[in-house]
Amino acid sequence: MTHPEQQAGELQASLRELALVFLRLGCTAFGGPAGHIAMMEDEVVRRHRWLSREKFVDLIGAVNLIPGPNSTELALHIGLRRAGWAGFFVAGSCFILPSAILVAVIAWAYARYGTLPQAAGLLYGTKPVIIAIVVQALWSLGRATLKTKFLVLAGIAAIVAGALDVNPLLLLSLCGGASAACVALRRRPAGLAALGLFSAATGLPPAAAGAAAVGLGTLFFYFLKVGALLFGSGYLLLAFVHDDLVARWHWLTESQLLDAIAVSQVTPGPLSTAATFIGYILAGPKGAVVATLGIFLPGFLLVGVSGRLVPRLRESRVAGAFLDGVNVAAIALMVVVCWQLGRAALVDWTTVVLAVGSAVLLLRFRVNSVWLVLGGALAGLAVSVLGAR
Repeated sequence: MTHPEQQAGELQASLRELALVFLRLGCTAFGGPAGHIAMMEDEVVRRHRWLSREKFVDLIGAVNLIPGPNSTELALHIGLRRAGWAGFFVAGSCFILPSAILVAVIAWAYARYGTLPQAAGLLYGTKPVIIAIVVQALWSLGRATLKTKFLVLAGIAAIVAGALDVNPLLLLSLCGGASAACVALRRRPAGLAALGLFSAATGLPPAAAGAAAVGLGTLFFYFLKVGALLFGSGYLLLAFVHDDLVARWHWLTESQLLDAIAVSQVTPGPLSTAATFIGYILAGPKGAVVATLGIFLPGFLLVGVSGRLVPRLRESRVAGAFLDGVNVAAIALMVVVCWQLGRAALVDWTTVVLAVGSAVLLLRFRVNSVWLVLGGALAGLAVSVLGAR
């Protein structure tokens, strides 16, 4: 086999691996961004060893600095690192499509029958498992992130600030700026000046969306705008939608928005596929397609532009220190989310047993997190059917 042919064969193998991993995650990754990131860490770092923990944490920090759905952008970064631009599109598409298709099917049933399939049992069983997966990921990622006493103190402060609802982007910028300042002050002033400009750029406030009538073009550009301004958790999407589509423009009712939230929670994959559901309700199948394209396109563009920048940041001590601080803040925000999810998920002895049992299987026997999620879903459905809750 010639050298070019060998490279082509290796690329095809890498693309197949990426497709299988992210299709599996797209079909089983419940729990919002924190859960998705934890499951990606299990697959990418622990099992396949495509990235070291340090590089994986760098990517978490990077996606927290740009708008768009974090877990989807992390999938894009991983695909780009693993198999170049082909991997970029394969990983992103395979992670998004299962959820988008499932949400569109549910939206069709909702539009036709006026109700949602019952999914309480599914949530009841999967949430405790997701808590165990997130805790395991936080433990391993935290060890790679907390490199100095300063970063440990910054992490503790960030957890407190996150619990007090400090703006996530502000928190990321402050932690990154403080970490970089410690290095920049020992070096040349130009480094500190560049840091100030970068921190200011990441802290720019989002612009308000303008009102318009419902239409495919309007729907696409509305969700494109939201996708370009969506920092932090996918739950922020629902705040945008409530303020604009419910309160201001009356495109949706409160009940429809609550149903969109429920669908985004009970389906695997990105929470931002709530836009798929909303698009279907407002403009049918075409609306679902344009809303999905609109919400995810900015993430593809931003990761495509910045994807090769992250390794270069590590070549600069000041920029690398900034990224260290951002990574600590990102892990701290995951801790806060894990605490909030845990309070909602661990509601009785059954859920506690599911969480503890999943943690043992994950940490002691290294059971694949995908199987744990599926097992939790089946257990939850069984409890729901038997009426044992």
